[in-house]
Amino acid sequence: MPETSAPPTRELAFLAGLGTLPALVRQLRTLGGCTAPIRLDGHRTEQELNTRTGELGRVLHHVDSAELPAGSLLVRCNNRRATRCPSCAEIYRRDTFQLITAGLRGGKGTPVEVATHPRVFATFTAPGFGPVHNRPDSGRCRCGTRHAPDDDALGTPLDPATYDYEAAVLWNAHASKIWARFSIYLRREVAKRAGLTQRAFAEHARVSFAKVAEYQKRGAVHFHAVIRLDGPDGGDSPPPAWATTELLTDAIRAAAAAAEVAGPVLDGRAHTFAFGRQLDVRPIRTADFTGSAELTDRAVAAYIAKYATKGAETATGTLDRPLRFLAELAQLQLSDHARQMIRTAWTLGARRELADLRLRAWAHMLGFRGHFSTKTRRYSTTLGALRQARAEWRRLQAAIARGDDTTGPATPDDDETTLVLSHWTFAGVGLTRAEEWLSAAFTSDATEGDPAHA
Repeated sequence: MPETSAPPTRELAFLAGLGTLPALVRQLRTLGGCTAPIRLDGHRTEQELNTRTGELGRVLHHVDSAELPAGSLLVRCNNRRATRCPSCAEIYRRDTFQLITAGLRGGKGTPVEVATHPRVFATFTAPGFGPVHNRPDSGRCRCGTRHAPDDDALGTPLDPATYDYEAAVLWNAHASKIWARFSIYLRREVAKRAGLTQRAFAEHARVSFAKVAEYQKRGAVHFHAVIRLDGPDGGDSPPPAWATTELLTDAIRAAAAAAEVAGPVLDGRAHTFAFGRQLDVRPIRTADFTGSAELTDRAVAAYIAKYATKGAETATGTLDRPLRFLAELAQLQLSDHARQMIRTAWTLGARRELADLRLRAWAHMLGFRGHFSTKTRRYSTTLGALRQARAEWRRLQAAIARGDDTTGPATPDDDETTLVLSHWTFAGVGLTRAEEWLSAAFTSDATEGDPAHA
């Protein structure tokens, strides 16, 4: 049993008197440890329907929130941030791991032959905005200190007065556009090296990728990506003979160097954004991930999935939710660097020429408003498909628990279907103190037996 806080004795005694404790525990178990579930009031009815005559048959299942032990239907929050809901974030991480793995070794509807396609693991960094405290190979920072790995000073400017906070925030705001430009240039560079026109390239090969954004200690976004060369139909078709890992690597380096986005002109200063000079492109093989050894597909998937549940708050100690007013910063425990990044984003957000960047809405993310994980359509399965498999599995488990016949008739009647009527309204977020204690004390692993993670 996991560690729990002291039980709210009075509330638990009241529930025990009602005789609803066992049923409440069963309902809470369905949340799998979610700490901030959505509470819904309403009802849902499943009833047989003859589509030919329009006649209604027997009621198969009926749920009324007022009759549930918690008094509401409880639905997982599905927040990907580990700082907001560790349970839901863990499911998101596992889903991302499965999605990345399927594109590297096959499975989940992706053929195993993708493991033979040229593929690399690439990291794209941000440019510099001023010297920061770091741990170089020499071991001694420019400040003269040998920083410990967990030193809070790492990533903060050596001279905050000269650090280009404006460019740092605007870089984050344009990072997704730079990646989009890179993905266009990458296809051009691959086609050029294959001696093909851009139009002809689509008939011979396809570039597939999956990427995740990560914040560096200094608060700048960079990207980790698995990039793969396929045949014209994606992972379902073999790549052409000219498609090699070396060709792909060379094309990535050329496209990354050319990808550039024109930014705004502020107070007479023109901004142009591109990736930093540090670009790491490594072939994915089948050996270890550590040291100078070659990468394994499993290690790459685990590395990318790790960052799918982390935001700016993890790397820089900033916020995991939007600000309503800048004055809120005075009440928050933040580093001076994170505070200045947020303040800069908020200030820039007031400028009319930057309205499309919505910097105030994304000040807590230091200006970055892109998706943390994205992929091309043909890379592998989707997060939606994994969620659907999990939802179907849970429905099956619920039907078995009710004693329903899950095998179905051997020769179904085409005229028979199921009519579903439901109406739900938002009733709040979170658990009572008693529900929190019961959930922490009796909830097992949410993904145990989950087919999406098999």
